[in-house]
Amino acid sequence: MKSVKSINKPNVIFLFLLIWISNLSFYGQNSENSSFESLRLVYDKYEKNDNKALPFVQKLISKAKKENNLSELVHGYQDAVYFEKNKFLKLKYADSTIVAAIKSKDNNLITSAYLGKGIIYYSNFRKYTPALNEYLKAFTYVKNSENKYLHYKVIYHLGVVKSYLGYYDEALIHFKDCIHFFEAQLKSDLHPNEVFNYKKGYLNSIHQANVIYRSLKLHKKSDSLIALGLKQSINQKDFILEYNYFLKSKGVSLFYNHQYKEALPYFSESLNGLKKADDFVWVSVNYFFQGKSLLYLNKKELAIKKFEKIDSIFNKHQFILPELRNNYEILINIYKKENNVDKQVYYMKQLLKADSVISKDFVYLAPKIHKEYDAKSLYESKTELEERIHIRNLLVMIFIVISLAFLALYVIRYRREIHIQTQYKSLEKKYLEALNNLETSSTSEKETILPKTSELENQRKLGLSKEIELEILKKLEAFENSKGFTKKGINLNLLASKFETNAYYLSWVINENKKMNFNRYLIELRINYITNLLFSDKKYLNYTVDALAEECGIASRQNFSALFYEMNGIRPKDFINQRKQELENS
Repeated sequence: MKSVKSINKPNVIFLFLLIWISNLSFYGQNSENSSFESLRLVYDKYEKNDNKALPFVQKLISKAKKENNLSELVHGYQDAVYFEKNKFLKLKYADSTIVAAIKSKDNNLITSAYLGKGIIYYSNFRKYTPALNEYLKAFTYVKNSENKYLHYKVIYHLGVVKSYLGYYDEALIHFKDCIHFFEAQLKSDLHPNEVFNYKKGYLNSIHQANVIYRSLKLHKKSDSLIALGLKQSINQKDFILEYNYFLKSKGVSLFYNHQYKEALPYFSESLNGLKKADDFVWVSVNYFFQGKSLLYLNKKELAIKKFEKIDSIFNKHQFILPELRNNYEILINIYKKENNVDKQVYYMKQLLKADSVISKDFVYLAPKIHKEYDAKSLYESKTELEERIHIRNLLVMIFIVISLAFLALYVIRYRREIHIQTQYKSLEKKYLEALNNLETSSTSEKETILPKTSELENQRKLGLSKEIELEILKKLEAFENSKGFTKKGINLNLLASKFETNAYYLSWVINENKKMNFNRYLIELRINYITNLLFSDKKYLNYTVDALAEECGIASRQNFSALFYEMNGIRPKDFINQRKQELENS
């Protein structure tokens, strides 16, 4: 412990710097002098589709190009295919592999290069016809080769594509040949790497043959291969994926034997392994048989979730196996029974899209598929349902518009009622305050406010004396008390003549003392008068608006309503209604 504590920090940093510089020297200076094997060891630790390996792979490719080592160049490009994640770049590296292999004139390298490109079309693009074309090119170079493993690898991949395309008899011959070859090799003395390759080929050939037997409804033969595959792959770390394929196949076998409950654990156990391998095709098959099993067990909601996952995979990859077409027919029928038009239309569209993909990718199989819904009936049903959706949406829109209109009217009416009540209460308060002032005011004569100095100067300019102003004010008071303002046709000139003064004097006195012009003075007298009557005498609540206008001296009904609203903030009818309600509730 003491020796550890005694280490100097600067010395530790210096040590790390030396290690870092030596690593740079190795990769920067010695990579060209290193063997291809040592360069390959640097990136062998990375997993498939891990782009972090590519810079190291490029160093090997550069070295192979510089040394014109075509064999290593082919292997370098194949490594790039293995580690590259982007499927389009994989295809580009595959083309480079073919170019380098052809330059080498080595039939085995050329076979391997064409096989590699075919596998990309098959695994990454799910384009079986282009894949088959590449496999056939590989076969022309390998058929006379002494490399039997490579020969049967091509035979296997030819079988896989032919199986998917529906050429079952031809594909089955390929797989039987492969099973026989790989099984025989496993009995001989092999290197561990060879054991791995041959056993992998053996297990995959059994699995593919099992798939064909199931497609041909030869279930007993299929079951025997499943049992063999499970026995050969169980607890085998190197063959976990193959084991999951056989688990999935066992689940399918149980489904066809109507053992739906027993099938489900096999699907569940195999699913994670298939997902990990990113084998979306067999994942879809797994979900499909899970969904059908759940449906037979009356677990419709769980089944629908499985079927929806297949649709999600189809949307992502734009690929679907012909047998999974039934997935959409099932969903259409489910939502037809539930009268869910939107879902029906969606899955009808998806089924038409699936048919389009199947007709291009599986030309041979497409005409042989049993179709509950063919293209013509699908289009007709979809069109009819879309029309129903359109009508429904139109009715919903009309309902929404009408509802919003009613809501708007309700809000407007509600706000108007609140406004009316508020204005009425305000008027009532003013009325009560005015009554209170009248009751508490002195019975003595009101004090006359003398004009200010500036007002006297204006008076002198008009020739208006203090005595004349007081006289006019007394006459205005008498005019108000006698309700003279209720007479129709009254105007400034007529009133001035009645007061035995001139219009200028009268207008000035009103402006100075009432703080408004004559017309406004007359309007306020009339509207305040009729408002007080409506408060004080309930008989006026039964008057018409015309009668109320007549009562206060306003000739026009419209003019009266407008002036009443202007002064009181409420229409005469609304005021009357509020007053009646208040009297009824009192």
